[in-house]
Amino acid sequence: MQYTLLPLTDDPRQVFTADVRIDGAALHARFEIRYLPAPDIWVISVWDHATEELLVNQIPLVCSYGELNDLFVPFRHLRDGRGMGSLFVLRSTDEPSTVNPSRGNLSEFNVLIGDTYDGPDT
Repeated sequence: MQYTLLPLTDDPRQVFTADVRIDGAALHARFEIRYLPAPDIWVISVWDHATEELLVNQIPLVCSYGELNDLFVPFRHLRDGRGMGSLFVLRSTDEPSTVNPSRGNLSEFNVLIGDTYDGPDT
């Protein structure tokens, strides 16, 4: 399984492109990461950079604790059935200041995108 670590900072709006591999297929994607102050959450949107098609819009970044929490499970039907792969938010420190990414602490977490994860037996 192959995953790409997204290069994130604590900037409240980040837009960048990255080449990722999802289940062996290349995707040149544009990512937008935004902080929303009212609910105190970070969200991610992903576009296919080549076609400018919005693939996922403002998915809250929720951290995996214990078992992996694949945030892209609801999007496995996209891209003509090729899906979006998997997206995980993991702690980058032993004790992040909040359970999920919050105001000013996104850098305490790692966001990974890549191959579709089907569970620990794969």
